[in-house]
Amino acid sequence: MEFLQPRSLEEALAAKAERPEAVPIAGGTDVMVELNFDRRRPEAVLDLTRVPELAAWDRHDSRLRVGAGVTYTRLIAELAGPLPGLALASRTVGSPQIRNRGTVGGNLGSASPAGDCHPPLLAMGAEVEVASAGGRRRIPVAEFFTGPKESALEPDELILAVWVPAATGPQQFAKIGTRNAMVIAVCSFALVLDPEHRRVGTGIGSAGPTPLPAGEAERFLQEVLDADDRWSSRAPIGDRAGARFGELVAASARPIDDVRGTAAYRAHALGVLARRTLVWAWDQYRGGRR
Repeated sequence: MEFLQPRSLEEALAAKAERPEAVPIAGGTDVMVELNFDRRRPEAVLDLTRVPELAAWDRHDSRLRVGAGVTYTRLIAELAGPLPGLALASRTVGSPQIRNRGTVGGNLGSASPAGDCHPPLLAMGAEVEVASAGGRRRIPVAEFFTGPKESALEPDELILAVWVPAATGPQQFAKIGTRNAMVIAVCSFALVLDPEHRRVGTGIGSAGPTPLPAGEAERFLQEVLDADDRWSSRAPIGDRAGARFGELVAASARPIDDVRGTAAYRAHALGVLARRTLVWAWDQYRGGRR
Protein backbone atom coordinates (compact mmCIF):
# COMPACT_ATOMS: atom_id res chain seq x y z
CA MET A 1 0.00 0.00 0.00
CA GLU A 2 1.39 3.39 -1.03
CA PHE A 3 0.96 6.34 1.35
CA LEU A 4 0.58 9.74 -0.33
CA GLN A 5 0.90 12.86 1.81
CA PRO A 6 0.32 16.14 -0.07
CA ARG A 7 0.88 19.44 1.73
CA SER A 8 -1.35 21.68 -0.38
CA LEU A 9 -4.63 21.42 -2.21
CA GLU A 10 -2.84 21.64 -5.54
CA GLU A 11 -0.64 18.68 -4.61
CA ALA A 12 -3.65 16.72 -3.36
CA LEU A 13 -5.61 17.21 -6.60
CA ALA A 14 -2.55 16.32 -8.67
CA ALA A 15 -2.05 13.14 -6.65
CA LYS A 16 -5.72 12.17 -7.05
CA ALA A 17 -5.49 12.80 -10.81
CA GLU A 18 -2.44 10.55 -11.06
CA ARG A 19 -3.81 7.91 -8.69
CA PRO A 20 -7.65 8.06 -8.87
CA GLU A 21 -7.85 4.77 -6.98
CA ALA A 22 -6.18 6.34 -3.93
CA VAL A 23 -8.54 6.42 -0.93
CA PRO A 24 -8.70 9.84 0.79
CA ILE A 25 -8.26 9.80 4.56
CA ALA A 26 -8.48 12.56 7.16
CA GLY A 27 -9.90 11.49 10.51
CA GLY A 28 -9.85 7.84 9.46
CA THR A 29 -12.91 6.96 11.54
CA ASP A 30 -14.44 4.99 8.64
CA VAL A 31 -11.44 4.03 6.52
CA MET A 32 -9.38 2.62 9.41
CA VAL A 33 -12.27 0.42 10.55
CA GLU A 34 -12.41 -1.14 7.10
CA LEU A 35 -8.64 -1.60 7.05
CA ASN A 36 -8.51 -3.09 10.54
CA PHE A 37 -11.22 -5.62 9.70
CA ASP A 38 -9.57 -6.39 6.35
CA ARG A 39 -12.69 -5.32 4.45
CA ARG A 40 -10.65 -3.08 2.20
CA ARG A 41 -7.08 -3.08 0.92
CA PRO A 42 -6.57 -0.02 -1.29
CA GLU A 43 -3.46 0.23 -3.41
CA ALA A 44 -2.89 3.79 -2.18
CA VAL A 45 -4.07 6.06 0.64
CA LEU A 46 -4.21 9.84 0.22
CA ASP A 47 -3.64 11.60 3.55
CA LEU A 48 -5.37 15.00 3.57
CA THR A 49 -4.55 16.06 7.12
CA ARG A 50 -1.74 18.37 5.98
CA VAL A 51 -3.89 20.32 3.50
CA PRO A 52 -4.76 23.51 5.44
CA GLU A 53 -7.38 24.70 2.95
CA LEU A 54 -9.66 21.80 3.91
CA ALA A 55 -9.72 22.64 7.62
CA ALA A 56 -11.09 26.20 7.29
CA TRP A 57 -14.61 27.61 7.26
CA ASP A 58 -15.85 31.08 6.42
CA ARG A 59 -19.02 33.02 5.75
CA HIS A 60 -20.21 34.37 2.41
CA ASP A 61 -23.24 36.60 2.98
CA SER A 62 -26.05 34.24 4.06
CA ARG A 63 -24.12 31.02 3.40
CA LEU A 64 -21.26 29.25 5.13
CA ARG A 65 -18.52 27.34 3.37
CA VAL A 66 -17.40 24.57 5.71
CA GLY A 67 -14.18 22.83 4.71
CA ALA A 68 -14.24 19.06 4.33
CA GLY A 69 -11.62 18.73 7.07
CA VAL A 70 -13.65 20.52 9.76
CA THR A 71 -14.25 18.05 12.60
CA TYR A 72 -17.47 17.29 14.46
CA THR A 73 -15.98 18.87 17.58
CA ARG A 74 -15.40 22.13 15.72
CA LEU A 75 -18.89 22.01 14.19
CA ILE A 76 -20.28 21.88 17.73
CA ALA A 77 -17.97 24.50 19.23
CA GLU A 78 -17.78 27.00 16.36
CA LEU A 79 -20.91 26.60 14.23
CA ALA A 80 -23.78 25.79 16.61
CA GLY A 81 -25.13 29.33 16.12
CA PRO A 82 -25.42 29.55 12.33
CA LEU A 83 -25.78 25.78 11.73
CA PRO A 84 -27.64 24.39 14.78
CA GLY A 85 -29.02 21.31 13.03
CA LEU A 86 -25.57 20.20 11.90
CA ALA A 87 -24.19 20.81 15.40
CA LEU A 88 -26.99 18.76 16.97
CA ALA A 89 -26.25 15.86 14.64
CA SER A 90 -22.52 16.15 15.36
CA ARG A 91 -23.18 15.77 19.09
CA THR A 92 -24.60 12.30 18.48
CA VAL A 93 -21.56 11.05 16.55
CA GLY A 94 -19.43 8.48 18.35
CA SER A 95 -17.34 9.36 21.39
CA PRO A 96 -15.40 12.58 22.07
CA GLN A 97 -12.34 10.94 20.52
CA ILE A 98 -14.26 10.15 17.33
CA ARG A 99 -15.72 13.66 17.19
CA ASN A 100 -12.21 15.08 17.54
CA ARG A 101 -11.06 13.16 14.47
CA GLY A 102 -14.13 12.63 12.25
CA THR A 103 -14.88 15.26 9.60
CA VAL A 104 -17.89 16.46 7.66
CA GLY A 105 -16.10 15.61 4.41
CA GLY A 106 -15.41 12.08 5.58
CA ASN A 107 -19.07 11.62 6.49
CA LEU A 108 -20.10 12.76 3.01
CA GLY A 109 -17.40 10.71 1.32
CA SER A 110 -18.58 7.48 2.96
CA ALA A 111 -22.07 8.19 1.53
CA SER A 112 -23.64 5.90 4.12
CA PRO A 113 -27.45 6.09 4.34
CA ALA A 114 -26.94 6.23 8.12
CA GLY A 115 -24.51 9.18 8.13
CA ASP A 116 -25.54 11.54 10.91
CA CYS A 117 -24.64 14.75 9.06
CA HIS A 118 -26.60 13.87 5.95
CA PRO A 119 -30.21 14.54 7.10
CA PRO A 120 -29.52 18.09 8.37
CA LEU A 121 -27.47 18.93 5.26
CA LEU A 122 -30.34 17.67 3.12
CA ALA A 123 -32.92 19.61 5.15
CA MET A 124 -30.84 22.80 4.90
CA GLY A 125 -30.44 22.55 1.13
CA ALA A 126 -26.65 22.29 1.23
CA GLU A 127 -24.30 21.88 -1.71
CA VAL A 128 -21.13 19.80 -1.85
CA GLU A 129 -18.12 21.50 -3.46
CA VAL A 130 -15.85 19.01 -5.20
CA ALA A 131 -12.75 19.47 -7.34
CA SER A 132 -10.33 17.69 -9.62
CA ALA A 133 -7.20 18.93 -11.31
CA GLY A 134 -9.50 20.12 -14.10
CA GLY A 135 -11.75 22.38 -12.03
CA ARG A 136 -14.43 22.70 -9.38
CA ARG A 137 -18.17 22.11 -9.26
CA ARG A 138 -20.99 22.11 -6.73
CA ILE A 139 -23.48 19.28 -6.31
CA PRO A 140 -26.77 19.71 -4.39
CA VAL A 141 -26.78 17.28 -1.48
CA ALA A 142 -30.07 15.88 -2.78
CA GLU A 143 -28.18 14.78 -5.93
CA PHE A 144 -24.88 13.82 -4.27
CA PHE A 145 -26.00 10.44 -2.90
CA THR A 146 -26.70 7.96 -5.70
CA GLY A 147 -27.00 4.68 -3.76
CA PRO A 148 -25.88 2.89 -0.59
CA LYS A 149 -22.31 4.15 -0.02
CA GLU A 150 -22.27 5.57 -3.55
CA SER A 151 -22.07 9.20 -4.61
CA ALA A 152 -21.78 11.48 -7.63
CA LEU A 153 -18.08 11.99 -6.89
CA GLU A 154 -15.86 11.17 -9.88
CA PRO A 155 -12.78 8.96 -9.33
CA ASP A 156 -10.37 11.90 -9.71
CA GLU A 157 -12.36 14.29 -7.48
CA LEU A 158 -12.01 15.26 -3.83
CA ILE A 159 -14.60 16.85 -1.55
CA LEU A 160 -13.43 20.36 -0.72
CA ALA A 161 -16.28 21.81 1.32
CA VAL A 162 -19.99 21.97 1.93
CA TRP A 163 -21.97 25.18 1.35
CA VAL A 164 -24.82 25.61 3.82
CA PRO A 165 -27.36 28.43 4.26
CA ALA A 166 -27.14 30.03 7.70
CA ALA A 167 -30.16 29.30 9.88
CA THR A 168 -32.95 31.86 9.97
CA GLY A 169 -35.08 29.79 12.35
CA PRO A 170 -35.12 26.62 14.45
CA GLN A 171 -33.39 23.44 13.32
CA GLN A 172 -33.73 20.04 14.99
CA PHE A 173 -32.20 16.59 14.68
CA ALA A 174 -33.04 13.33 16.43
CA LYS A 175 -32.13 9.71 15.93
CA ILE A 176 -33.12 6.32 17.28
CA GLY A 177 -30.49 3.81 18.36
CA THR A 178 -29.64 1.46 21.17
CA ARG A 179 -28.19 4.55 22.85
CA ASN A 180 -27.94 8.24 21.97
CA ALA A 181 -24.36 8.20 20.65
CA MET A 182 -21.58 5.77 19.71
CA VAL A 183 -24.09 3.81 17.65
CA ILE A 184 -25.23 3.63 14.03
CA ALA A 185 -28.71 5.12 13.79
CA VAL A 186 -31.68 2.80 13.33
CA CYS A 187 -33.23 5.89 11.77
CA SER A 188 -32.81 9.65 12.07
CA PHE A 189 -34.67 12.80 11.12
CA ALA A 190 -33.79 16.46 10.64
CA LEU A 191 -36.19 19.39 10.45
CA VAL A 192 -35.46 22.96 9.34
CA LEU A 193 -37.86 25.90 9.67
CA ASP A 194 -36.80 28.83 7.49
CA PRO A 195 -39.12 31.78 8.25
CA GLU A 196 -37.12 34.16 6.07
CA HIS A 197 -38.06 32.18 2.96
CA ARG A 198 -41.16 30.56 4.51
CA ARG A 199 -39.67 27.17 3.79
CA VAL A 200 -39.66 23.79 5.53
CA GLY A 201 -36.80 21.34 5.03
CA THR A 202 -36.55 17.69 6.06
CA GLY A 203 -34.02 14.89 5.94
CA ILE A 204 -34.46 11.18 6.68
CA GLY A 205 -31.48 9.00 7.56
CA SER A 206 -30.97 5.24 7.77
CA ALA A 207 -34.40 4.47 6.30
CA GLY A 208 -33.67 4.20 2.59
CA PRO A 209 -30.85 3.47 0.12
CA THR A 210 -29.79 7.12 0.45
CA PRO A 211 -30.70 10.01 2.77
CA LEU A 212 -34.17 11.12 1.74
CA PRO A 213 -36.29 14.28 1.89
CA ALA A 214 -39.92 14.03 2.97
CA GLY A 215 -41.33 16.17 0.19
CA GLU A 216 -45.04 15.66 0.88
CA ALA A 217 -44.50 16.34 4.58
CA GLU A 218 -42.64 19.55 3.74
CA ARG A 219 -45.44 20.77 1.48
CA PHE A 220 -48.10 19.89 4.04
CA LEU A 221 -46.34 21.73 6.86
CA GLN A 222 -45.69 24.76 4.67
CA GLU A 223 -49.43 24.90 3.90
CA VAL A 224 -50.23 24.67 7.62
CA LEU A 225 -47.81 27.49 8.43
CA ASP A 226 -49.01 29.64 5.53
CA ALA A 227 -52.62 29.22 6.67
CA ASP A 228 -53.65 32.15 8.89
CA ASP A 229 -50.05 33.36 8.45
CA ARG A 230 -48.64 31.30 11.30
CA TRP A 231 -45.15 32.36 10.28
CA SER A 232 -46.06 35.82 11.58
CA SER A 233 -48.61 35.01 14.28
CA ARG A 234 -46.68 32.02 15.66
CA ALA A 235 -50.01 30.47 16.58
CA PRO A 236 -50.09 26.83 17.76
CA ILE A 237 -49.98 24.19 15.03
CA GLY A 238 -52.21 21.63 16.73
CA ASP A 239 -51.91 17.93 17.44
CA ARG A 240 -53.78 16.81 14.32
CA ALA A 241 -51.42 18.66 12.02
CA GLY A 242 -48.43 17.29 13.93
CA ALA A 243 -49.76 13.75 13.63
CA ARG A 244 -50.34 14.15 9.90
CA PHE A 245 -46.85 15.54 9.45
CA GLY A 246 -45.47 12.44 11.17
CA GLU A 247 -47.52 10.14 8.96
CA LEU A 248 -46.25 11.83 5.81
CA VAL A 249 -42.63 11.64 6.97
CA ALA A 250 -42.98 7.92 7.70
CA ALA A 251 -44.58 7.39 4.27
CA SER A 252 -41.60 9.07 2.58
CA ALA A 253 -39.12 6.53 3.96
CA ARG A 254 -37.97 3.41 2.12
CA PRO A 255 -36.79 1.25 5.04
CA ILE A 256 -35.64 -2.35 5.07
CA ASP A 257 -35.30 -5.05 7.71
CA ASP A 258 -31.75 -5.51 9.00
CA VAL A 259 -29.87 -6.37 12.19
CA ARG A 260 -30.57 -2.93 13.69
CA GLY A 261 -34.34 -2.91 13.20
CA THR A 262 -37.29 -3.81 11.04
CA ALA A 263 -38.78 -1.69 8.29
CA ALA A 264 -42.02 -1.37 10.26
CA TYR A 265 -40.18 -0.16 13.35
CA ARG A 266 -38.21 2.38 11.34
CA ALA A 267 -41.37 3.80 9.77
CA HIS A 268 -43.08 4.05 13.15
CA ALA A 269 -40.02 5.62 14.78
CA LEU A 270 -39.71 8.22 12.02
CA GLY A 271 -43.29 9.30 12.62
CA VAL A 272 -42.48 9.77 16.31
CA LEU A 273 -39.26 11.67 15.58
CA ALA A 274 -41.05 13.94 13.11
CA ARG A 275 -43.74 14.86 15.62
CA ARG A 276 -41.19 15.45 18.38
CA THR A 277 -38.86 17.61 16.33
CA LEU A 278 -41.81 19.66 15.07
CA VAL A 279 -42.94 20.33 18.64
CA TRP A 280 -39.41 21.27 19.70
CA ALA A 281 -38.82 23.51 16.68
CA TRP A 282 -42.19 25.29 16.88
CA ASP A 283 -41.82 25.85 20.62
CA GLN A 284 -38.44 27.44 19.89
CA TYR A 285 -39.92 29.59 17.18
CA ARG A 286 -42.85 30.74 19.31
CA GLY A 287 -40.42 31.61 22.08
CA GLY A 288 -38.39 33.73 19.69
CA ARG A 289 -35.33 31.47 19.90
CA ARG A 290 -33.36 29.99 17.00
